[in-house]
Amino acid sequence: MRLHSGTMLACASTVALLSACATTGSVKRAREEAAAAAAQNQQALVSERAERVATDSSIRNELGMVRGDVQALRTELQSLRTEFGAKITAMEDGLKFAMPVNFAFNDATVRQQDYTSLTRFAHVVQKYYPTSKITVEGFADPAGSNRYNMTLSKKRADAVRDYLASQGGLTTNQLETIGYGETRLVAPKAWGDQPGAELNRRVVFVIETSGTQSVALTTPDEKTP
Repeated sequence: MRLHSGTMLACASTVALLSACATTGSVKRAREEAAAAAAQNQQALVSERAERVATDSSIRNELGMVRGDVQALRTELQSLRTEFGAKITAMEDGLKFAMPVNFAFNDATVRQQDYTSLTRFAHVVQKYYPTSKITVEGFADPAGSNRYNMTLSKKRADAVRDYLASQGGLTTNQLETIGYGETRLVAPKAWGDQPGAELNRRVVFVIETSGTQSVALTTPDEKTP
Protein backbone atom coordinates (compact mmCIF):
# COMPACT_ATOMS: atom_id res chain seq x y z
CA MET A 1 0.00 0.00 0.00
CA ARG A 2 1.44 3.38 -0.95
CA LEU A 3 1.37 6.18 1.63
CA HIS A 4 0.92 9.73 0.61
CA SER A 5 3.83 12.07 1.24
CA GLY A 6 1.71 14.15 3.63
CA THR A 7 0.96 11.14 5.73
CA MET A 8 4.61 10.17 5.81
CA LEU A 9 5.61 13.64 6.95
CA ALA A 10 2.99 13.56 9.67
CA CYS A 11 4.27 10.22 10.90
CA ALA A 12 7.84 11.48 10.87
CA SER A 13 6.83 14.54 12.86
CA THR A 14 5.02 12.37 15.38
CA VAL A 15 8.04 10.10 15.81
CA ALA A 16 10.32 13.11 16.26
CA LEU A 17 7.93 14.61 18.81
CA LEU A 18 7.72 11.36 20.75
CA SER A 19 11.49 11.07 20.67
CA ALA A 20 11.84 14.63 21.94
CA CYS A 21 9.34 13.94 24.71
CA ALA A 22 11.22 10.82 25.68
CA THR A 23 14.50 12.74 25.78
CA THR A 24 12.93 15.51 27.86
CA GLY A 25 11.50 12.93 30.25
CA SER A 26 14.89 11.26 30.65
CA VAL A 27 16.58 14.55 31.38
CA LYS A 28 13.89 15.41 33.90
CA ARG A 29 14.26 12.05 35.63
CA ALA A 30 18.03 12.41 35.65
CA ARG A 31 17.71 15.83 37.25
CA GLU A 32 15.27 14.52 39.83
CA GLU A 33 17.56 11.58 40.63
CA ALA A 34 20.55 13.92 40.91
CA ALA A 35 18.58 16.23 43.22
CA ALA A 36 17.49 13.25 45.33
CA ALA A 37 21.07 12.00 45.54
CA ALA A 38 22.29 15.46 46.53
CA ALA A 39 19.61 15.71 49.22
CA GLN A 40 20.55 12.25 50.49
CA ASN A 41 24.22 13.21 50.63
CA GLN A 42 23.36 16.42 52.48
CA GLN A 43 21.30 14.47 54.98
CA ALA A 44 24.17 12.05 55.44
CA LEU A 45 26.53 14.96 56.13
CA VAL A 46 24.08 16.43 58.63
CA SER A 47 23.74 13.07 60.37
CA GLU A 48 27.50 12.58 60.42
CA ARG A 49 28.00 16.06 61.86
CA ALA A 50 25.39 15.41 64.54
CA GLU A 51 26.99 12.09 65.39
CA ARG A 52 30.39 13.75 65.65
CA VAL A 53 29.01 16.41 67.97
CA ALA A 54 27.34 13.74 70.10
CA THR A 55 30.59 11.79 70.24
CA ASP A 56 32.56 14.87 71.27
CA SER A 57 29.95 15.59 73.93
CA SER A 58 30.26 12.04 75.22
CA ILE A 59 34.04 12.36 75.34
CA ARG A 60 33.71 15.67 77.15
CA ASN A 61 31.54 13.99 79.75
CA GLU A 62 34.00 11.12 80.03
CA LEU A 63 36.90 13.51 80.50
CA GLY A 64 34.91 15.75 82.79
CA MET A 65 35.64 18.74 80.60
CA VAL A 66 33.75 21.93 81.25
CA ARG A 67 34.78 23.75 78.08
CA GLY A 68 37.38 23.63 75.33
CA ASP A 69 38.50 21.29 72.59
CA VAL A 70 38.43 17.54 73.23
CA GLN A 71 41.64 16.72 71.41
CA ALA A 72 43.46 19.63 73.03
CA LEU A 73 42.42 18.38 76.47
CA ARG A 74 43.56 14.87 75.60
CA THR A 75 46.93 16.26 74.61
CA GLU A 76 47.20 18.25 77.84
CA LEU A 77 46.34 15.24 79.98
CA GLN A 78 48.77 13.03 78.11
CA SER A 79 51.44 15.66 78.60
CA LEU A 80 50.85 15.61 82.36
CA ARG A 81 51.24 11.84 82.28
CA THR A 82 54.39 11.66 80.19
CA GLU A 83 56.21 14.72 81.51
CA PHE A 84 55.29 14.54 85.18
CA GLY A 85 54.10 10.98 85.75
CA ALA A 86 50.60 12.11 86.69
CA LYS A 87 47.96 9.46 87.23
CA ILE A 88 44.48 10.61 86.20
CA THR A 89 41.42 8.66 87.30
CA ALA A 90 37.80 9.30 86.35
CA MET A 91 35.38 9.46 89.27
CA GLU A 92 31.60 9.63 89.45
CA ASP A 93 31.60 13.39 89.92
CA GLY A 94 34.99 14.42 88.60
CA LEU A 95 38.60 13.57 87.95
CA LYS A 96 41.35 12.65 90.39
CA PHE A 97 44.88 13.83 89.62
CA ALA A 98 47.67 12.07 91.49
CA MET A 99 50.54 14.43 90.70
CA PRO A 100 54.09 13.69 91.85
CA VAL A 101 53.99 16.45 94.47
CA ASN A 102 55.66 15.12 97.61
CA PHE A 103 57.11 16.50 100.82
CA ALA A 104 60.14 16.09 103.03
CA PHE A 105 59.76 14.23 106.30
CA ASN A 106 57.79 16.20 108.90
CA ASP A 107 57.54 19.19 106.56
CA ALA A 108 54.75 21.03 104.73
CA THR A 109 56.82 23.21 102.40
CA VAL A 110 56.14 22.97 98.67
CA ARG A 111 59.39 21.88 97.02
CA GLN A 112 60.85 24.00 94.24
CA GLN A 113 61.15 20.93 92.03
CA ASP A 114 57.34 20.64 92.04
CA TYR A 115 56.66 24.22 90.92
CA THR A 116 56.56 23.31 87.22
CA SER A 117 54.06 20.47 87.57
CA LEU A 118 51.82 22.56 89.82
CA THR A 119 51.88 25.43 87.35
CA ARG A 120 50.96 23.10 84.48
CA PHE A 121 48.11 21.64 86.52
CA ALA A 122 46.83 25.14 87.24
CA HIS A 123 46.98 25.92 83.50
CA VAL A 124 44.79 22.90 82.69
CA VAL A 125 42.30 23.92 85.37
CA GLN A 126 42.11 27.50 84.11
CA LYS A 127 41.65 26.45 80.50
CA TYR A 128 39.22 23.54 80.83
CA TYR A 129 37.74 23.70 84.35
CA PRO A 130 37.47 27.44 85.08
CA THR A 131 34.36 27.13 87.27
CA SER A 132 34.96 23.72 88.83
CA LYS A 133 35.75 23.21 92.49
CA ILE A 134 39.24 21.83 93.11
CA THR A 135 39.93 19.86 96.27
CA VAL A 136 43.52 19.46 97.40
CA GLU A 137 43.89 16.33 99.52
CA GLY A 138 46.93 16.12 101.79
CA PHE A 139 48.51 12.93 103.16
CA ALA A 140 51.25 11.92 105.60
CA ASP A 141 53.39 8.88 106.32
CA PRO A 142 52.58 6.83 109.44
CA ALA A 143 55.25 8.36 111.68
CA GLY A 144 53.81 10.21 114.67
CA SER A 145 50.31 10.19 116.10
CA ASN A 146 47.17 10.14 114.03
CA ARG A 147 46.17 13.58 115.29
CA TYR A 148 49.54 15.05 114.39
CA ASN A 149 49.47 13.51 110.91
CA MET A 150 45.98 14.83 110.26
CA THR A 151 47.20 18.34 111.05
CA LEU A 152 50.40 17.93 109.03
CA SER A 153 48.56 16.60 105.97
CA LYS A 154 46.14 19.55 106.13
CA LYS A 155 49.07 21.97 106.24
CA ARG A 156 50.50 20.32 103.13
CA ALA A 157 47.21 20.71 101.29
CA ASP A 158 47.00 24.35 102.42
CA ALA A 159 50.56 25.04 101.21
CA VAL A 160 49.74 23.67 97.75
CA ARG A 161 46.49 25.64 97.66
CA ASP A 162 48.40 28.83 98.47
CA TYR A 163 50.90 28.13 95.68
CA LEU A 164 48.13 27.48 93.12
CA ALA A 165 46.44 30.72 94.15
CA SER A 166 49.55 32.93 94.26
CA GLN A 167 51.54 31.44 91.37
CA GLY A 168 49.05 29.39 89.36
CA GLY A 169 46.37 32.02 88.93
CA LEU A 170 43.56 30.05 90.59
CA THR A 171 41.22 31.65 93.11
CA THR A 172 41.00 30.64 96.74
CA ASN A 173 37.22 30.37 96.33
CA GLN A 174 37.79 27.64 93.75
CA LEU A 175 40.16 25.68 96.00
CA GLU A 176 39.28 23.51 98.99
CA THR A 177 41.71 21.60 101.19
CA ILE A 178 41.48 18.59 103.45
CA GLY A 179 43.97 16.46 105.33
CA TYR A 180 43.64 12.69 105.36
CA GLY A 181 46.58 12.00 107.63
CA GLU A 182 48.14 8.58 107.24
CA THR A 183 45.13 7.02 105.52
CA ARG A 184 45.42 5.59 102.00
CA LEU A 185 49.12 4.87 102.24
CA VAL A 186 50.86 4.21 98.93
CA ALA A 187 53.66 2.33 100.66
CA PRO A 188 52.17 0.72 103.79
CA LYS A 189 54.13 1.31 107.00
CA ALA A 190 56.88 3.24 105.17
CA TRP A 191 57.94 6.41 107.00
CA GLY A 192 60.95 8.68 107.40
CA ASP A 193 63.71 7.63 105.02
CA GLN A 194 62.31 4.18 104.34
CA PRO A 195 61.73 3.17 100.69
CA GLY A 196 58.40 4.50 99.44
CA ALA A 197 57.85 6.79 102.42
CA GLU A 198 58.01 9.93 100.28
CA LEU A 199 55.10 8.61 98.22
CA ASN A 200 52.99 8.66 101.37
CA ARG A 201 53.80 12.35 101.94
CA ARG A 202 51.84 13.75 99.03
CA VAL A 203 48.85 15.71 97.77
CA VAL A 204 46.12 14.58 95.36
CA PHE A 205 43.81 16.86 93.37
CA VAL A 206 40.12 16.22 92.75
CA ILE A 207 38.36 18.28 90.10
CA GLU A 208 34.61 18.36 90.62
CA THR A 209 32.77 18.38 87.29
CA SER A 210 29.14 18.09 88.38
CA GLY A 211 26.98 19.11 91.28
CA THR A 212 27.52 22.02 93.62
CA GLN A 213 29.32 20.38 96.51
CA SER A 214 32.99 19.57 96.40
CA VAL A 215 33.81 15.89 96.29
CA ALA A 216 36.24 14.29 98.72
CA LEU A 217 35.37 16.67 101.54
CA THR A 218 34.18 14.08 104.02
CA THR A 219 36.36 13.74 107.08
CA PRO A 220 38.14 10.38 107.07
CA ASP A 221 37.70 8.04 109.99
CA GLU A 222 40.50 8.56 112.45
CA LYS A 223 42.65 5.60 113.35
CA THR A 224 42.08 4.20 116.79
CA PRO A 225 45.25 4.85 118.87
